[in-house]
This record gives sequence, structure tokens and C-alpha cells, in this order.
Amino acid sequence: MASLSREALQQENKFVMETAKLIEKEILSSPPTRKEKVINFLHPQELIDRVDFKLNESGMNQEQLLKLCKDAIKYSVRTSNPMFVNQLYHAADPYSLAGSWLTEALNTNQHTFEAAPFFIVLEQLLLREVRSIIGWESGDGIFAPGGSIGNMYAMTLARHHKYPEAKRKGLAQCGHLVAFTSDEAHYSIKKSANWIGLGMDNVITVKTNEFGEMIPAELDFAMVKAKSEGKIPFFVNATCGTTVLGASDSFVAVGEICKKHDVWMHIDAAWGGSLLLSKKHRKESLKGVELADSIVWNPHKMLGASLQCTLFLTKYQNLLKECNSASATYLFQQDKFYDTQYDTGDKSMQCGRKVDVLKLWLMWKARGTNGLEHLVDNACHQALYFQSLIKERPGFRLVIPRVQCTNVCFWYVPPSLRGQEETEEWWKELGQVAPKIKERMVKEGTMLIGYQPLGTKKLPNFFRLVISCQPPLTNDDMKHIADEIERLGNDL
Repeated sequence: MASLSREALQQENKFVMETAKLIEKEILSSPPTRKEKVINFLHPQELIDRVDFKLNESGMNQEQLLKLCKDAIKYSVRTSNPMFVNQLYHAADPYSLAGSWLTEALNTNQHTFEAAPFFIVLEQLLLREVRSIIGWESGDGIFAPGGSIGNMYAMTLARHHKYPEAKRKGLAQCGHLVAFTSDEAHYSIKKSANWIGLGMDNVITVKTNEFGEMIPAELDFAMVKAKSEGKIPFFVNATCGTTVLGASDSFVAVGEICKKHDVWMHIDAAWGGSLLLSKKHRKESLKGVELADSIVWNPHKMLGASLQCTLFLTKYQNLLKECNSASATYLFQQDKFYDTQYDTGDKSMQCGRKVDVLKLWLMWKARGTNGLEHLVDNACHQALYFQSLIKERPGFRLVIPRVQCTNVCFWYVPPSLRGQEETEEWWKELGQVAPKIKERMVKEGTMLIGYQPLGTKKLPNFFRLVISCQPPLTNDDMKHIADEIERLGNDL
């Protein structure tokens, strides 16, 4: 039986190696170019009919399994294609991908030092480095499963900071708590309010200006008004890089207001946090970042770390553990023979926790801070280049007259709508252009770029180009994006 078992294990390991060869051949050996498809689109039922998704009583042979792996590649979006500019993430940095592979192979659970010694130490040291870049002398942090959970960490810590008794006795002991965020902020702030029992109606949205930046005077007014109604402000979410317009709030002004009202200031820098690594663009978008009580940053977005990679950081040393610990004695015994402060799992919302630090650390070690800065600066440069390109191009019209983060928002006006009076009906027709162009590009598979309306500004559907560090895009890529939109929309 032992020899049969070893033989079976060898066969299973052989399948892993065959899958690695497939990944190398189909994904790594020849990175996709603009000429290749971003997607082989099928409607859901067509995909169900095409692929054997059913789970069976008996297992498949390895040849059949490899066929399914090929199907997974064939019918997935090729995020490494330079024409995938659809989301706030793109390709995975090759060094980060290597870190992900190693992490998966080790299958480590990062909750105690004895279970994950290398990764526990690595996480603590990397978080310390990022806190130093922010400008904090001390503090704490943890890798979280995505920016939404990172924002929930922030709201939970803010509540605990103001009312620590809520951990045991609940929100009923706290009075009528209210949080504040801009009307352009990420929806996860309202989700966080739901998750912690605050209630979404107790998130007060603050008006933004034409660029999507929170208006500080409106925030101050909203806080004063809430207090006059017997409510208790406890949390403000500012944003570095809003999802659509890419706006960054004035952290200096917001910080002063939070200090005045004794309110926790959080910065959701999930998208724009990578600008911390650029000396040039940090000055423009992150002035006053050190005033925050907590920050979320997603290197898997602009920077190109492989999914998922989220840092939650706070300037308070022990607050994460005070807020989240449940002291499970089967994991976090205090009489261990090593320094138990490295058993970091008790400060997490989770029990088991995936290792997400290696993918960031490995790419940082490989490229150095200067190399990462160069990639960030190139992404910003390409966004500025695209803006200058379409300014001079008939039919293209900017939503706002500047680039924020690497977001460029624009309409394409087909010849049939040019030179007309811009009535309500005209704007309604223009709002139908982006969805139609998107449908054509998806069906052809030539490109993926996002579109959306902006209800807060009463704007109809427009395109949003977002540029990340991976793959590094070029001026020719920017020209091709404009050409492709024009080709697909010229006859509308």
C-alpha cells in the first residue's frame, strides 16, 4: 500500500508540474500584445454548455483535468493584455506572482509564530517600513483580505477608540454614533456600517466639488449639525483616489476638522496609496497623510501586486489587539517559550489568515523602492499623455479638465451627435454611446475599458481609463486605445 501511495503522490505532483508548464506556455512565455484578444466572450449559458463544470462521483484522469485548465485560461479575461484597462487592477507583477506561487505551495496559515515564523516577522517589518513612509513613528497594522475589509477594520477601531465598552456591551451603550464620508467614496464604508451594526443610514455623505473632492466646509457643517441633533460623530473616511474620478480629499483640511471635533480620521487609499512611493505625485495627492489615524492601501491595484494584497495601518500601537482579541486558548497561550507578541492572529478579525505579504515583499526586494517609483511615475505619465492626446482629437471630450491618480474620464461623441445643441435629449443619447462601444469591444475581444454614469454630478455614461504599473504601458498603447474607441463608435 505504501508503494502505491507513493506512486499516486508522484502522479499528482506530476500534474502540478504539467499545470505549471501550461501556465508558462499560455501565460508567461509570450505576454499578450494588443493584437491578441483580451477575452473570448461567451454568455453564461453558452459557457455552461461549453465546459464540463459538473462534479462527478468518480475522478477524472489528468489529461481531462489539463483540458479543463486550458478551458479556464481560454475563457478567462487576460488581465496581462495591455488593452485590459477595465478595473482598478491589471496584470500581476512577475516577482509578485512568484511570491504567490511560493505562498500557495507552502500553504501557510498566518496566525501564530510557531505556524508561520518567516511570514509573521516579514509582515511586521514590512508594515513598519510602510508606516515610516507615511510619517508615523510607531503604530500597528495587518494584511487584510481586500480594501473593503480594511475599511471595516478602520471603522471598528474608531468605535473601540471612542467607546471600548462597545466590544462587550454593544452599540446600545454608545449613544447615536454617526460616520462621515464623501458622496464619491467607496461603497464599502456603508457596508462597514452595516457589518458593525451601526446602520447604513448613520453614514452621512458629504458633498464634493466638481473634481470629486470632499468639501471641508461641508464636512464641518455636517458634524456641527449632527451634534446639534444629539448624534455623536466618531469616524470620518477621506479618500485618496476615488473609484471613478480618482479624486483625493484635502487631508490637511479634513485632519484639522477631525481634530477639532475629536473624530477618528481614516484614509481609504486603496487605489491612490501607491502614490506614496512617488516623490513627485505624493506631494500632489497625499499631503497631510500622516494626520490620519488609519490608512488602507491595496498594492494589488495600481502597483500590480498579485491579488489580493491589502495593508491596513494605524498609528496606535496596541489598538488592533485590544479591539479584536478573543484570547482563544487553543492558539494564543501566554506560557509559550517564545515572545508571544509575534502571535499576531488575535488582533485579526479572522482566525486563519492567508499569507499576503510575500507577494509584495518579493517585488519590492527585486525592484527596490526606486524601481517601484519609476513604475508609478510611468503610469501617471501615460494618463497625462492620454489626456493630452484626446484633447486634440475630434469626438473626445473630457469629463473634468485634469487627471487624478491615473484616472482619465471622457466621453466619445460620434459624428452623428457632433455640432448639435446639447439638449436633455442629446445628453440622453450620448449616455447610450459608451455601453454600445463596450458591447462591441467585448464581443470582438479587442479591449476592456470601464464606463459608468455619475449620479452625484448628474452625468450620463462616460468612459473611465485607469492605468496601473503592470504591464507598463506606452504612448503607442494610449494611441491604440483612442483609435479603438473611435473605430468602434464612429458609425453610431
